[in-house]
Amino acid sequence: MYQKIFRFRVSLVGSEPEIWREIDVPDHYNFWELHVAIQDAMGWLDYHLHDFTPRKAGPTKGMRIGLPESEFDDSTVAGWEVSIKKYFTALGNTIDYVYDFGDHWHHEIALVGMFLSSMESEYPLCIAGEMACPPEDCGGLFGYQNLVEILTDENHNEHDDTVNWLKNHVKKYWPYKPDVFSPKKVKFSDPFVRWQHAFNQESAE
Repeated sequence: MYQKIFRFRVSLVGSEPEIWREIDVPDHYNFWELHVAIQDAMGWLDYHLHDFTPRKAGPTKGMRIGLPESEFDDSTVAGWEVSIKKYFTALGNTIDYVYDFGDHWHHEIALVGMFLSSMESEYPLCIAGEMACPPEDCGGLFGYQNLVEILTDENHNEHDDTVNWLKNHVKKYWPYKPDVFSPKKVKFSDPFVRWQHAFNQESAE
């Protein structure tokens, strides 16, 4: 028995050098599950809102996919209600993904591979990537670039404050090495557990 796997390239738009990942996920995933896989592979903490913005009409007829503000929100379709295989139907299909509407981390998600794998193989997997994820809440691309410049200059008047901020961050980023990333160190969360946590749902006994 085999399962069908989608391979995605996740690229942080505007990053230089480019911050990117390649991940493999089962084709039965929905967009909530893809969101969780992207968060874990990139290194984000999933503290903020997100949405996918289609580049083609697809199953949502062009509507954004993410977290509806309420049951009456007709501008956003819930990610857990849309299967990724209904949108990603051919290699090269691409969708825009934004995490944290304040810092506006804009990612391009492109389908770059489709293949069959043994049912015994566990997914998702991060198979490649480069550059560390920017620290959460550092102020978007401009703030990130500024942070990296400050860290490279120990005489900068903001160097000590920046180091202390990284040391005391909830993720404890220090020592922060922007050019270091290892796919083997990526650990993926259970999307359902993440959903329960996000919506304060207790596990059923």
